[in-house]
Amino acid sequence: MRSPSPIISEGLSECLSEGLSEGLSEGLSEGLIDSFRAGKLNVYIFDSRQQTSKAAAAAVAAKMRKLIAERGRAVGVFTSEPSHNEFLDELVKAEEIEWTRVIGFHLDELLGANEDAPQSHRRFLFDRLVKRVPMAEFHGLRGEAANPEAVCANYAAALKSRPPDFATLDVGDNGRLASIDPSVCDFNDPAMVRVVELTEPSHRAISLTIPAIMSCPKLFLIAPDTTKQNAVREMIAGEITTTCPASILRTHEDAHLFLDRDSAAKLAC
Repeated sequence: MRSPSPIISEGLSECLSEGLSEGLSEGLSEGLIDSFRAGKLNVYIFDSRQQTSKAAAAAVAAKMRKLIAERGRAVGVFTSEPSHNEFLDELVKAEEIEWTRVIGFHLDELLGANEDAPQSHRRFLFDRLVKRVPMAEFHGLRGEAANPEAVCANYAAALKSRPPDFATLDVGDNGRLASIDPSVCDFNDPAMVRVVELTEPSHRAISLTIPAIMSCPKLFLIAPDTTKQNAVREMIAGEITTTCPASILRTHEDAHLFLDRDSAAKLAC
């Protein structure tokens, strides 16, 4: 790995000035081993999963504090992935976030899953975030509803009435974002929320679409772990194509990708 480039020190500083510059001054750049831009995407590589999660949480927390100070509230979309366990734990512990001024949405939910189901994405966020902080509002996708198309329409209306300021994301092993697998990916999807078929047989989900994700002014993608290596390589070095939905993030004006040494292992040095 290269030593951190001037461009990234600058990019990380910009992210942390809402975000990471503040974190840098607090030593939260500890473990940063490389940084660069892939298109417009800011990429930060840390030595360990914990350091990656801590830096990402510092950036998100600082953005939330800034939004609350300037606008009185912060609206965020959160993802439900095991790779975010440490990140969410660090975010919950972050100081001086007025959670009573935070409105939360989430990216996707399995069709048929109620909020108590072990596989429920809502349950994941309830257990790791929502129940641990006094969040003002959390809008869950009702996977168990009899009319999923109505759920999509209602959730799209809620997103329009409270436009998200940021989203936290994960990349799937096949390059997916949310539940948008390559087989159903449409970079110009007219819908904000839709029912999609998943790669796993007989599984469906309600998911925010790529345009809905890309409409968030700031994006934080946290992707540690060896299982992300191929997807990370394709999203950074491959073509921008629906065969790797996450590759579209290279066109976003303010997107930030946090990796650890393991997930970045297949990137060219």
